[in-house]
Amino acid sequence: MKIGFIGCGNMASAMIGGILKKGIFTKEEIIVSNLTEEGSRRSREKLGVVTTMENRKVAEQAKIVVLAVKPQFYEEVLEEIKEVLTEEHILVGIAPGKTLSWLEEKCGQPLKIVRLMPNTPAQVGEGMTGVCFNEKVSEEEKQEICGITDSFGCTEVIPERLMEGLSAVTGCSPAYVFMFLEAMADAAVHQGMPRKQAYRLAAQAVLGSAKMLLETGMHPGELKDMVCSPAGSTIEGVRMLEKNGFRSAVFEALCAAAEKGKKL
Repeated sequence: MKIGFIGCGNMASAMIGGILKKGIFTKEEIIVSNLTEEGSRRSREKLGVVTTMENRKVAEQAKIVVLAVKPQFYEEVLEEIKEVLTEEHILVGIAPGKTLSWLEEKCGQPLKIVRLMPNTPAQVGEGMTGVCFNEKVSEEEKQEICGITDSFGCTEVIPERLMEGLSAVTGCSPAYVFMFLEAMADAAVHQGMPRKQAYRLAAQAVLGSAKMLLETGMHPGELKDMVCSPAGSTIEGVRMLEKNGFRSAVFEALCAAAEKGKKL
């Protein structure tokens, strides 16, 4: 096997979907472990990959081992697999708070270790993944990992000290964006619009705005000013957002999420 996933929830499934879609690995080159036979059946039916209920088998058979379980289960899983890990393996963590040094310490030996922080838009091929490596990962292996993460979106290689900040901005923020979209749609419904239509219009408006920022390279403030006509309706809405602490609320939410991530 080329790559294995210990755990196969939404994030692992999204990653595997991208890998298969881009043809980086075949179904036969991917192995996943599940806690239950029902989980294994779903993985086989949905993804067509090789499945097992033994975490050790993933480490024994795959060169790249992705820990796709909740942070609280990392130590237990590493205790299970550390005896079969070798210097040829690349161990990949995708949990906040689990640092490169922590992962190496729990494995009890020098290993090639990578941290990824993907986000849920990976499920539709628009993920934003932060990546950092320890010094044992070669340049060729770094390119291989980035090729994998590019298959379900975009990749940003960053120093590990920025990982929790990135996690807040990209990993947590989809939840806040969905809350924003829901609030926008509620306002449209209040004005008489059918809810389904309101969600579609709000989502496209946010998608288009994000694309403008990425493609023009303009400052967000400049783009905002382009919409705000003197004495118009948009600047009136901006006034209400500022009055209610909109930017401060977003700022504090992301800072709180980053601090919490450091403690997981």
